[in-house]
Amino acid sequence: MGNELFCLENLRVAYPQRGGEEPRWAVDDVSFTLQPGERMGLVGESGCGKSTLGRAAMRLLPASSRVEGRVMFQGQAVFDLTPNQLRKFRGEAVALIFQDPMTRLDPLMTIGNHCIETLQAHLPELSAKEAKEKALATLDKVKIPASRWNQYPHEFSGGMRQRVAIALALLLSPKLIVADEPTTSLDVTVSAQILQELTRLCSEENMALLLISHDLAMVAEYCDRIGVMYQGKMVEMGSTDAVFRNPQHEYTRSLLQAALHIQAVDEVENEDVSPSSLPSPQSPVPSPQSPILSVAELKQYYTIEPNFIERLFKAESQTIKAVDGINLELYPGEILGLVGESGCGKSTLSRTILQLIRPTSGKVEFLGKDLTKLSRQEVRACRRQIQMVFQDPHACLNPAMTVGQSIADPLLIHNLADAGTAKEQVLWMLEKVGLTPAELYYQRYPSDLSGGQQQRVAIARALITRPKLVICDEPVSMLDASVQSQVLDLMLQLKAEFELTYLFITHDLWLARFLCDRIAVMHGGKIVELGATKQIFAHPQHPYTQTLLAAAPLLART
Repeated sequence: MGNELFCLENLRVAYPQRGGEEPRWAVDDVSFTLQPGERMGLVGESGCGKSTLGRAAMRLLPASSRVEGRVMFQGQAVFDLTPNQLRKFRGEAVALIFQDPMTRLDPLMTIGNHCIETLQAHLPELSAKEAKEKALATLDKVKIPASRWNQYPHEFSGGMRQRVAIALALLLSPKLIVADEPTTSLDVTVSAQILQELTRLCSEENMALLLISHDLAMVAEYCDRIGVMYQGKMVEMGSTDAVFRNPQHEYTRSLLQAALHIQAVDEVENEDVSPSSLPSPQSPVPSPQSPILSVAELKQYYTIEPNFIERLFKAESQTIKAVDGINLELYPGEILGLVGESGCGKSTLSRTILQLIRPTSGKVEFLGKDLTKLSRQEVRACRRQIQMVFQDPHACLNPAMTVGQSIADPLLIHNLADAGTAKEQVLWMLEKVGLTPAELYYQRYPSDLSGGQQQRVAIARALITRPKLVICDEPVSMLDASVQSQVLDLMLQLKAEFELTYLFITHDLWLARFLCDRIAVMHGGKIVELGATKQIFAHPQHPYTQTLLAAAPLLART
């Protein structure tokens, strides 16, 4: 076998099919090897088989899946391991970092207990003190402070939960880490820190990394070798430099083209993408225009009460200032980007604007009305005009409802249509978001759709009530480059057609540059810099903005 750490030989995987159907291979005849300490990137569109391959490596596929070929780890066949060997293999030999940390974290356990449980299961010889010290040191590597040891997953932002999941994977110093989109919900600075930490550990511990990602720039920066998957097959493989400089397969070329389209640095192209010449509070206003949304001194504070033991030692309650005195104006027809690290308060701000959570203090004026002073009924009526597109479309679509029912739901909630006229409007909207033939998609369920198609359904659902303002919370961060490009172009097209205003929350700076007229940079619950997009990129004033820009991987540099 040689010195290979990990080896796939002619792997084919098919998921269970409905009665008597021919198997559709999610992974189709894939072979490759990984050496100790090697870092390999696996890229491709959603549904191409990347994650299936990662799960096959750890034998995490459904029992009824059809699997052919071999997976070898240090010369041992993974498919032949006994339950006891398999338990030891997962975590100590190979660790998997999932894309969605909530699938890895128990909502009833504190973060500290997650770490202790993992260590006790695999290293029972460690004392409680040693286990806690090791866990705190690992959490510190991913920038989770010791003060958050007793908190639960729901008290963390999405990005911070992902950092916890990465810490759990690193706890046992495995020989191979399979990282499935590990930094999707993280901002560029934390993403860079974690990947630098992972790559450093790979070098020091001779640990291999299989990085499954749709972020080509990230793969280019951190991986020695790259494999490109398309429709279950490995269509191209080689050193990262060779593949990016001279892609052989047509699909690889289209992926690179889509990524470079979003990261376009040409000034003229940027002007074409964001043609708006709207006033900015940072520059002279050419014509008087009232803001559609005005946020003044908005605060959202949370109090963490000490537990019983802490109260015995007279510990005081802690206050987390998630949103700390935000002032912001959004003008009709513009796209305002809100960027910042995970846990800085971006999503809390959006939920407070929508009054999904009532603010501690401050004002939110929408079309001249102060939403903070309205009753629940009045706020609900206003929500017809403000809609939200979430990061994970799968989480916001009811799996038991068809696509047609999901999109029609807001019309019925707001009494804007009866069942007959609602169907007409839904079919028309499905056409608008590019889900054709509309009649076919109308009957389908979310589970029948790809990630990009689900996000189109979520956009259709947000626009069906004809809102004036759409808050987009990381709407394309879970999509690969080619689908990202299509969804963003669709959003720009719909913006012009429906005269929309977007508040676009993202941790991807190149995406903000591609799409936004102005950018607000958020850090520690405050807006530290606000200005025209070109101005922010050309002359960042705040040290944090400069750090963000320096950390963002740029494909064009590779």
